[in-house]
Amino acid sequence: MRALILAAGKGTRLEPLTETQPKAMLPLVGKPLLQHVVEAVREAGIKEITIVTGYLGEAIRSYFGDGSALGISIDYLTQEQRLGTAHAIALARFDEDFLVLNGDTLVDSEDIARIIAAHRGVATIACHRVSDARGYGVVTLDKDGRVERIEEKPAEPESNLINAGIYVFSPEVFEAIERTPLSPRGEYEITTTLELLLRRGEVRGVEIAGRWLDIGTPWNYLEASRVLLEEMHHHIAGEVEGRVSIRGKVYLAEGAVIRSGSYIEGPVYIGEGSIIGPNTYLRSFTAIGDGCRLGNAVEVKNSIIMDGTHIAHLSYVGDSIIGRNCNFGAGAKVGNLRLDNANVKMRIKGELVDTGRRKMGAVIGDNVKLGLNVMINAGRKIGSGSMIGPGVIVYRDVPRNSFLLLRQDLELREM
Repeated sequence: MRALILAAGKGTRLEPLTETQPKAMLPLVGKPLLQHVVEAVREAGIKEITIVTGYLGEAIRSYFGDGSALGISIDYLTQEQRLGTAHAIALARFDEDFLVLNGDTLVDSEDIARIIAAHRGVATIACHRVSDARGYGVVTLDKDGRVERIEEKPAEPESNLINAGIYVFSPEVFEAIERTPLSPRGEYEITTTLELLLRRGEVRGVEIAGRWLDIGTPWNYLEASRVLLEEMHHHIAGEVEGRVSIRGKVYLAEGAVIRSGSYIEGPVYIGEGSIIGPNTYLRSFTAIGDGCRLGNAVEVKNSIIMDGTHIAHLSYVGDSIIGRNCNFGAGAKVGNLRLDNANVKMRIKGELVDTGRRKMGAVIGDNVKLGLNVMINAGRKIGSGSMIGPGVIVYRDVPRNSFLLLRQDLELREM
């Protein structure tokens, strides 16, 4: 059996992080998100994988190559126009049963093996129980495990069992895709294809019980990082100078250094060549990429800091996601808590959305520069390539490639 991994989308809900890299290549505890998916498929026993790329697809192709470094075979299809999931699947035209999953959803290899083993007929879908099913396709199964209906994003779900976006199809599915009409969103969606197959009783459902993490929003992304950090093993390959305190699990990659006076509360991941300290405070659930520098008296909590980012002394970053090759001037601070203690809201695709979190910091794209003593309010986004001048307080989202400067009226008097 082959696997088809869908990784063509941009991931607009994760902007500005996806302005300069595909969603599937966002880092998660030392690896791209997509690599976690590929490795789960491999561990489930599948060694031949086709990846559908589209938006900035060369980043995926150059990273994974032919898959030999991971002990598998990878080839690629290009979805030139992103016309939906059914359109992407139709590019494959396999003549054998095949697995389909998204390149931005983490799932256990055991559950992948379970759905493969349970496959019968034309289509088998993985189902998963969530605490709030309103944003998903809610699945109803009969006593024999056949899918009776899938209700997309109901206001009042009948159950918490959802379509997990993992499928096993037989080649007959391609005939059903050919009959699939455009959805109201103007796409050919595999959920519409499933509706056609449901009418003929050709869709089975298998409930999965392991880890399932849908990385659709910045706060989902932070939660996925948290889960993987909890699973991480303690590993010290870099240098730890004297008078460093380490509590809990820490992964310190080769070439990384923790300088004197630093205090680390695990779980914390620190990538290759990164320099931490002196006197830096890293709090739980922080993941630092490769080649980063965090200076004297910097504090970081529950955040993702991507490759090549420098955070100068006397800075604070809480519950945030910081892109690649950013530079924080001394004293720059990211707030993560509203004064009224209410949930932080963040603008997603133009709409203000409740994150469901009392603490949520900023999302900052690649190549952003912050001047001295910049302050960023909770829930704000700064687009890639932007520059924020010294002393600016960021109250609103900042578009990419912007330059914010604080103007002062100075009066010079003779003494």
